[in-house]
Amino acid sequence: MELHAASVSLDPRKWRVGSTESATDEKMGALVFDRLVALDSYGRFQPQLAMEWSHDAAFKRWEFTLRANVKFSDGAVLNSADVVAALQPLLPDGQQISASGDNVVIQSASAMPDLLEELASGRFFVYRLLPDGTLMGTGPFFVAETANRSSGPSSSSTAAADSAASAPGGNKTTHLHFRANEETWSGRPFLDAIEVTLGVPPLRQLFDLQLGKADLVELAPELVRRAMQDNQRVWSSAPLTFYGLRFDDTPPAVADAKLREAMSLSLDRQTMANVLLQKQAEPASALLPQWLSGYAFLFTTETNIDRAKEIRATLPANLAAATARLRLGVDAPGDLAKLLGERVAVNARQAAILVQVVNRPVTHDATSTSSDPANGLHLFSWHYSSLSPRVELESMVSTLKFGESTETAMSSTDLEELYAREKKLLEERHVLPLVALPEYIGLGQKVRDWMPARWGEWRLADVWLDLTEPSLAHADNPNGTATPAAQPLAVPPGAKP
Repeated sequence: MELHAASVSLDPRKWRVGSTESATDEKMGALVFDRLVALDSYGRFQPQLAMEWSHDAAFKRWEFTLRANVKFSDGAVLNSADVVAALQPLLPDGQQISASGDNVVIQSASAMPDLLEELASGRFFVYRLLPDGTLMGTGPFFVAETANRSSGPSSSSTAAADSAASAPGGNKTTHLHFRANEETWSGRPFLDAIEVTLGVPPLRQLFDLQLGKADLVELAPELVRRAMQDNQRVWSSAPLTFYGLRFDDTPPAVADAKLREAMSLSLDRQTMANVLLQKQAEPASALLPQWLSGYAFLFTTETNIDRAKEIRATLPANLAAATARLRLGVDAPGDLAKLLGERVAVNARQAAILVQVVNRPVTHDATSTSSDPANGLHLFSWHYSSLSPRVELESMVSTLKFGESTETAMSSTDLEELYAREKKLLEERHVLPLVALPEYIGLGQKVRDWMPARWGEWRLADVWLDLTEPSLAHADNPNGTATPAAQPLAVPPGAKP
């Protein structure tokens, strides 16, 4: 595997909600850790570390029965105290978890009807913390080797992975090596090992995929069409990364509601998605995507330059004009965000609103809420991670600080109330949606049983490689136009059927 991220953290407590970095962290964490429950591709909750669960009539108390004889990769047996210690730092304020014999209980003063969606996604992995800071997992793989340090199954160290993956090195790449966990409760994975190379530029990833040097790569949106033309296998998820504009309230210019309305009417989201991003993105009219909320289609976006000019003409002459340009800080990382920022400036100029794009180095994307006093407008990215629309919406509001988070809004899971909540946020125009991007993955010809979830869960424990001898494959398929039928060479004992 080759990934664009320069570093990886395998400590769920350190992941920053909404950030693109956390998306990579979560995918790597799923190799090592398990959750209490999982959601399958048909929308059904499946047991993982919890075999059974129940709740009271008010959905304020949930009890989970743990699976018996589950072992961490160092041989220690999972118990309820491990689950409590792992999940308590991750649960939001107001939710408390406690051990009750072989069960764990999660309780809250407010209703939690979507607790299963919450626990089946994001950073809610179960781990065991060792005195030296190492996190042990029960998952299908364990960290066997990093660029700077190696260890055996009994001392698999996520702390070592964090250290090596975060080591400075300029343009140098970092390697992580995962080995199959022979004792995992879910059955030994088909793959013996996964080698991960971090910090690989997008174009290099595509070349390595074409040359057979990589089996799985991340494809940048601008390279998807090129990969398809080269007959590469390309998989795309549902829209997972949201790009938008966020207004600060402090500068007088951006605090003006009419200016925000004019900015919104000037944005040509269709051109951004279809031309700038070569139809590899979707225009965004809502904060939450359709696949998550179910009501995003009710929101619409309008581009009306004439109306934007009319509104602009009613504003003071020095507002966002040559004497006081509106500064747009590009907070999201990557070249794509810079291109979107430039397009926003072009659209705004057509409505006589002058915008100066400020590309500045940042260490956080969506989670960076510290505002430069000189910038009144920010272009940010947000990666969806929760399967609960309520949790995702409130995480976005509280992290980006563009709306008031009320107790009622945080506890409500009624879709009509969630729709009203999001509608109010959009009408205030403190955040303007731009586009939403799927995740694109390029797959090598040897990869079999690639069956990820649409919401971005890779499920690498089910993947295997076709190791047919190249000479035989060439004899059966000299032109390389078809792939001969192949079966796994052997099914290891205890593997999944």
